[in-house]
Amino acid sequence: MEIIKIPTSLGGLEKTGSEKAPDLIIKVLKNEIWLNENEKKPFFEVKEIDFKGETDIKKVHDIITKNIKSNGIYIGGDHSITYSTFKSFIKRNPNAGIISFDAHPDVYQNFEYPTQGDWLYYLIEEGIVKPENVIIVGVRAAAKKEIDYMKKKGIIYFPMKNILIHRETICDSIMEIARGFSSLYISIDIDSVDPAFAPGTGYMEPGGLTSRELLYFLQRLKLLKNIKALDIVEINPEKDVNGMTVKLGAKILGEFL
Repeated sequence: MEIIKIPTSLGGLEKTGSEKAPDLIIKVLKNEIWLNENEKKPFFEVKEIDFKGETDIKKVHDIITKNIKSNGIYIGGDHSITYSTFKSFIKRNPNAGIISFDAHPDVYQNFEYPTQGDWLYYLIEEGIVKPENVIIVGVRAAAKKEIDYMKKKGIIYFPMKNILIHRETICDSIMEIARGFSSLYISIDIDSVDPAFAPGTGYMEPGGLTSRELLYFLQRLKLLKNIKALDIVEINPEKDVNGMTVKLGAKILGEFL
């Protein structure tokens, strides 16, 4: 499978550092992930989008969209990259759905272009993805207007407090809904994981998934036949502790390869 590195944190606004994650994740994936938990060696090819020093976020979005020409795995970078990668993805996969593992809904519209806090809002408002084709897992830090927006639009979301009690049942529900999508894109914001397990991120939110719980969801979701693409975002090596977040990112990718 093809992995595309997208080393930009421009959509993180004042939060920088995540642009360094792709190289480090690939290094760990190559050198430290010998076999995944299915006892298979991950095989992959790596490409990188070259932004040539571009600092205009709108142009960065255009560069990503134009350079994503196939389904695969995308490594960010901040979460705003998903606006562009999914925009390109759905052109090849009409009526696709997206599952976002995230502590935040990311529908807090605050700027006139997609950022890490409102990339999903723009995908919905621009008609790129249907609200009913969106599932958000692990929400535990949302503004009231985001909750109101999700309810108004009919977005399916699973708050973290419910997952703690009903993990298996919720996973069953997610899979049943996702089977109805013509194709599926999974986006993993590392802040969906509790900072005790993944401290290397820009917005640490207590009370999240354990690393084992996230792997449980992903290993089950991998059984779906319609998964076509995945991204992992918001890993910030500058804030990491002993490289544990970077290694978790590499392990997650290893489970999908």
